[in-house]
Amino acid sequence: MAKLSLWSLVMDGGYIMIPIALLLVVSIYILIERSLAISKAQKEDPSFMKKIRDYIHEGDLESAENLCRKTDTPYSRLILKGVTRIGRPMNDLLVAIENTGNIEVARLGKGLTWLSTTAAGAPMLGFLGTVTGMIEAFFSLEKAGTGANITVLAGGIYQALVTTVAGLVVGIVALFAYNYLVSRVNRVMNNLERKSMEFMDLLNEPAA
Repeated sequence: MAKLSLWSLVMDGGYIMIPIALLLVVSIYILIERSLAISKAQKEDPSFMKKIRDYIHEGDLESAENLCRKTDTPYSRLILKGVTRIGRPMNDLLVAIENTGNIEVARLGKGLTWLSTTAAGAPMLGFLGTVTGMIEAFFSLEKAGTGANITVLAGGIYQALVTTVAGLVVGIVALFAYNYLVSRVNRVMNNLERKSMEFMDLLNEPAA
């Protein structure tokens, strides 16, 4: 009794399986690469803000800047921008911090547009394979004439169903990967907002 294998399904899907497979590979790469980048961005030094507070209250802005550069995380770059703007109007300082935060979030979200496009585009490619498979099936059926049988029709329908399934699978993978990464980027963004507010508050604190 013949058995289906994943490889045979891929091969039987036709040429449309090539772009679908490429979309899957790229989506998995983006998922892994962005997950690692976001994990690095989420690492925190619990004593960071305390040290920054002490340096600012002591007027040692150079040490505060050096600490930010040494820490090298999205929130440390956010605070670094604020430290370098100390002495300017508070509104200008806040705008500079917000702009830096937006840049950091955009950097972390690099590649997510590709995932969202794949989530929508892969199923469409699968449906395109379905249409071409059905056209080939009925074309073969017509050419067979009086000798037509179910086998002639089944080959094209089989290819059509394979591409549909492949497109849906890749689309689902890309969709879940996109939502997962977006939720993690949002957590980083919320943390940046907390850090920026904490920094603005400490500027208004009286020195000990």
